[in-house]
Amino acid sequence: MNIKLNNTSKRLEVIPILIFFSIAVCAILLTACSSGVRKETPTFDLEIEQLTFGEKHHFFGYIGQCRIIPWNESGRYILGLEIDRIDRMPEPKDAARIFILDTERDHKTIYLDQTNAWNPQQGTMFFWNPNAAETQFFFNDLDVETGKVYTVLYDIEKKKRIKEYRYDDTPIGNGGVAWDGSFFMGINYGRLARLRAVTGYPGAMDWSKDEPTPQNDGIFKIDIKTGKKDVLVSYRQMEDEIRKNDKDFKNTGLCINHTLLNRYATRLYFFARAGWEGRGNSQNVG
Repeated sequence: MNIKLNNTSKRLEVIPILIFFSIAVCAILLTACSSGVRKETPTFDLEIEQLTFGEKHHFFGYIGQCRIIPWNESGRYILGLEIDRIDRMPEPKDAARIFILDTERDHKTIYLDQTNAWNPQQGTMFFWNPNAAETQFFFNDLDVETGKVYTVLYDIEKKKRIKEYRYDDTPIGNGGVAWDGSFFMGINYGRLARLRAVTGYPGAMDWSKDEPTPQNDGIFKIDIKTGKKDVLVSYRQMEDEIRKNDKDFKNTGLCINHTLLNRYATRLYFFARAGWEGRGNSQNVG
């Protein structure tokens, strides 16, 4: 399906995941065939260096997903989280400390803020702001009193949050930032906590929990400059697409993972999942 990005002719295409699976299989086969013909010797060296120490656990989160990398634009700062435990999902009040390592000062640790919206698999969906990739980054947070998730834009030079994207009716968090810095994808992490626990935030509000395929929940598009929010594709639309190929689909609750944009911010792929926690028949399509 085609979905308008704005008032121009530019459109955002939602691509079925099955297409990507086919492309991936072809790529693997081509690689396997070519490997028997020629083997290339790596032309680079790797050096491993431990950067953090102590009794706490330090990590970043997703690497490569939605162009997420730890380094700021110049490479001087490395972004990370500090947590007490990584052997279980966090409790709602288990805050993670946000820090940067200064590579020009012997990797000195500089603590900046904290977040209650994180998990061991994804961290807090860090993303350096494409409009100010040297000093600003996004992360998700959670109000422990209300359970509402929101996205934060933080500035290193000002040492403070310069913007928060809060939506009382649909409390969502960042799922992927457009490479041109114009918008980010928003998803319901409370729904993920219920249906795909390892990618959700425990204690997060799930406003659509009573509906397997709600019309007012799905993937949101948030304008970074204005904060304007729109539903890009709803769970109802996703179910309709799934039923075109699976007439016997018994939906026990759809959820979303991996809202990944292409580098031109014109196409989006994602996983529409159901039955992941053993509830009903399993689906894993887009």
